[in-house]
Amino acid sequence: MNMQTTNQTVGRLTAAEAALVEAFGAQIGELPGNGAVIGTRDRLLDDLKKAGFPTRRIEAWHYTDLRTLLRTIPEAAPVGMIDPVAPLIEGSVVLPVLQGEADAKASVDGVEVVPFKDQLADGSAVAGLTALDRDDAIGRINGSFVCDGFALAIPAEAEIEAPIELQALHAAGQIHTRFPVSFGAASKATVIERHQPATDGAAFVSSISDIVLEDGAEITWVILQQQGASDTHLGQIRVRLGAEAKLRLFVVNAGGKLVRQELRIDVEGEGAELTLRGVNLLGGESHTDVTLVLGHNVPHTNSTEIIRNVVFDRASGAFQGMIRVAPDAQKTDAKMACNTLLLSDNGDFSAKPELEIFADDVVCGHGATVTDIDRNHLFYLMARGVPESRARAMLVNAFVAEIVEEIEEEKLVEALEGIISAWLERHA
Repeated sequence: MNMQTTNQTVGRLTAAEAALVEAFGAQIGELPGNGAVIGTRDRLLDDLKKAGFPTRRIEAWHYTDLRTLLRTIPEAAPVGMIDPVAPLIEGSVVLPVLQGEADAKASVDGVEVVPFKDQLADGSAVAGLTALDRDDAIGRINGSFVCDGFALAIPAEAEIEAPIELQALHAAGQIHTRFPVSFGAASKATVIERHQPATDGAAFVSSISDIVLEDGAEITWVILQQQGASDTHLGQIRVRLGAEAKLRLFVVNAGGKLVRQELRIDVEGEGAELTLRGVNLLGGESHTDVTLVLGHNVPHTNSTEIIRNVVFDRASGAFQGMIRVAPDAQKTDAKMACNTLLLSDNGDFSAKPELEIFADDVVCGHGATVTDIDRNHLFYLMARGVPESRARAMLVNAFVAEIVEEIEEEKLVEALEGIISAWLERHA
């Protein structure tokens, strides 16, 4: 592409799109990767330039017009002096990624841990640097810019007793991380994927976790997103479940100015089970979008998905949940629910649960509710001397705590309940 054509292309882009293209040009010489990786980065960035950020005209992005909502992108910031924070659960093994750079000395007993930068450098990561479909803006952005993260391989039949915390902390600037993780057959582990800022400066963050559960693996994976009030967070988790595998996936969004969290899950083995629980806490003028695409691709699989949302102030949000049952996926049992407490006349939340069923012997269902606090419950507490503000906070907390309490690890439940309670105290 000659310089004249490049300038014409950039001229059609929004300010944020142009800033991202210019950032790529400035960073390409420093981004890790062999020739194959660099070529893949170029193709992903070129596709992004041609398509631009997705708009509401694209069905998958209908409630999050990224081209309109993402007005600016901060300049890339150098790696700064950021220290890890205390783990969410005492005794966890922390793998820090600070300002987008993994701690090369970090390790977990019994687990193969490799900085993702090394896989980029030797080209072994190239197969994962893909966009899942033509609307996968997060895949294109992250694949173009990702610098580091951790690749983990848990051996077959291993039982990792201490939780593993992937601790992604950042200051201002552009941060792009990747976490490919494979769980061997019949392995057991708990992983906490934690995203939060270390400063008040605006950040543009993309992060992809690409996880595979081999046959019989039993895994708990927690995504805790607590970005700053001016941060953009584009997250994606890609999951493949093998036969008899069990995944308990918990997603907590409690921060960020603009958040898009995508869950792309394929159930590929008979007897597999997925339990998805999500809590979205929305306040100020933030926007949070959780989009799920779940494929039941083989017979005899189960899934349940429950999303709870709390909306204050002028915040907005969306949940899009698509369950696809393949023609061969007989005896699928899949249920999905989205429940929202709308606590402000100026806030809004959109729910769009969907089913695509191509098999005839299945049990599938979905539903969505939007409501305010039950006046009878509020009266009950106030009649017993509880002040109204405290009574409202108790009811809201109970609404979301019910989801968190399904986690089997007691210390993890306590930690998440503390984070949720603190957030509600600031916003209620």
